[in-house]
Amino acid sequence: MYPLFELQNDVSLGVELSEAIFCYSDSDLAGALNRVVKLIFEDSDIEFTQYLPTLTAGTICQQICAENYYVLSGKQGKISEVDLAKLNYLTSITAKLFSSRLALYSRFDAAIRAQSIHTQILDQIHESVITMDLAGFILSWNLGAEKLFGYSANEAIGQNILFLYEQNDADDELRSDIFLEHGGREMEVRRRKKSGEIFWASLSLSMLCDEMSQPIGMIGYLSDITDRKRSEEKINHLAYYDPLTDLPNRTLFKKLVDNNLQQSQRNDASVSVMFIDLNRFKPINDSLGHRIGDLLLQQVADRFRSTLRENDVIARLGSDEFAVALQDIKQHFHTGLVAQKMLATLEPVFQIDGHELRLGASVGISIYPQDGIDAEELLQKADIAMFKAKRQNEKSSGNYAFYDVEMNRMISGRLYLESGMRRALQRNEFFLLYQPKVDIYSGEVLGAEALIRWAHPQDGVISPLEFIPVAEETNLILQIDAWVLDAACAQAKIWQDAGILPFRIAVNVSAKEFTTSLPERVALALIKHQISSSWLELEITESMLMQNADGVVKIMAEITAQGVKLALDDFGTGFSSLSYLKRFPIDTLKIDRSFIQGIPDDVDDCAIASAIISMAKQMKHRVIAEGVENREQFGFLQKMGCDEIQGYLFSRPLEVEKFSGLISKKFSLPTFDD
Repeated sequence: MYPLFELQNDVSLGVELSEAIFCYSDSDLAGALNRVVKLIFEDSDIEFTQYLPTLTAGTICQQICAENYYVLSGKQGKISEVDLAKLNYLTSITAKLFSSRLALYSRFDAAIRAQSIHTQILDQIHESVITMDLAGFILSWNLGAEKLFGYSANEAIGQNILFLYEQNDADDELRSDIFLEHGGREMEVRRRKKSGEIFWASLSLSMLCDEMSQPIGMIGYLSDITDRKRSEEKINHLAYYDPLTDLPNRTLFKKLVDNNLQQSQRNDASVSVMFIDLNRFKPINDSLGHRIGDLLLQQVADRFRSTLRENDVIARLGSDEFAVALQDIKQHFHTGLVAQKMLATLEPVFQIDGHELRLGASVGISIYPQDGIDAEELLQKADIAMFKAKRQNEKSSGNYAFYDVEMNRMISGRLYLESGMRRALQRNEFFLLYQPKVDIYSGEVLGAEALIRWAHPQDGVISPLEFIPVAEETNLILQIDAWVLDAACAQAKIWQDAGILPFRIAVNVSAKEFTTSLPERVALALIKHQISSSWLELEITESMLMQNADGVVKIMAEITAQGVKLALDDFGTGFSSLSYLKRFPIDTLKIDRSFIQGIPDDVDDCAIASAIISMAKQMKHRVIAEGVENREQFGFLQKMGCDEIQGYLFSRPLEVEKFSGLISKKFSLPTFDD
């Protein structure tokens, strides 16, 4: 049996009592304690009484001692003071252990309750909240995470967070500060649900620390942003891609090309840029409608794509314009080969809604680095080269041309004229000259052609041969034609008010102005200036007649119904057939000056002029020859039966004051010896 001093110093006894009280359940507690205390009282019977007093901090020890929860028997009434002391000591130790157990259980219950409250709070959060250790193994998983990912807490807790990653993103994210060296971060990531669906999430990570502020894990807050990302992608696509062909637009094209140029600069490689403008697209789009035009552009884009490599860039710049950037070009002629392939794709007929359509293209090419060092400059130079290709168009599929410095000077001059013409319209720098049309038999002035000139403030008078082609390319011709019609009618009003009898003032009409709105504009001009229609004659070119015969006839009929005469200018240089010509309400045929210059020495010119005059007489049209400069030409035309002549033989184009002096006079006609 243990002496008292040994009992008080026996560490193993305390351990055994602690193990019994803290580790055994209430049902097994008595047996465990009894096994321990029987070792102390080997000669007596001792038993722990299963009674748990009302434990309070100050009285628990005395209560257990007083109530003798250890019942000692078998000493036959001979219980010594030492036995009592040992019993009281044992009871005291047991009471302290029970007190510690109670306090521990109380703290544990409080922790359980706190954890329950914490769990409820997290479950009320709509966001997914996940905690994990520093190695990425999941420690907690709230209801929001269950709803977002589809995994229950039991399925997720204990797994590594990587099982939620989209495979392609896992490596990149793990390489990028996954352990929050800087304390936390926010990012947009892709994650995988239990169903296998990949979605976009907004992820906010923060550090999880212990009481010593040492990192022990991470807290991740995730929310689904898939709808927002889709909206952003849609907006981004609309901002950088052409909605019709799904090709990059001009903005994205320049970004991609500039990126390629940086790489090419490092690799000392060449890049070429092609500017492509479709030929004959506008008439198709105007006559068949935008739906057919859109379908045609989509097919063109598909054909162009089929000729390019995967790393080449193709874009639709707008309307019927495309651009291509070719990377890593070894030789310049390689770009020419690609351009030929692209043009070749346009040769087969396009079948669209029962229509068989044919297109061509003009391709301008610029080369990095000699033609430019950025996308904007290369695109501009390729655009300039495209105009050269358009002028040199030899094949039905089109042509291509490289940029050169001389071309740049030419285009710079073109831009100079364009900006100057816009200013000229605003500042009234244009003026009209009038060239007489003379009766070939009487010398009487029957009319005049109004010819535009430009009084440039720095360059002096500029010929229409210089600025009219530019005006036609830039659509400024519409404003210029409108100005000429108005100015001619205004001058006719002045002559009318001066008592001069009406005579025909011929005004040239461009192809772009010859539209369904022309009859109304003519009528408004006559009304505005209060002049008779017998003052006005419109000169149209032969090429206009072939655009849309039925539409042209209708427009002409509306004009002639007002009493305005129509003349067919430059006859013989176009491609109209007689079957078309006889349908048009033409009053006068005007023989082009190119057939007059060789008369009478050039047999072909004489034959053509004679045929035109004879045909016109058969169709009851008047005939006027322009560009008559000498007596021999005059004599031949008079003999062939031409009605009127216009040219330097009688007069150059005159300013209005000088022409006014000729109106009532007759020119002296040349005489010929028999």
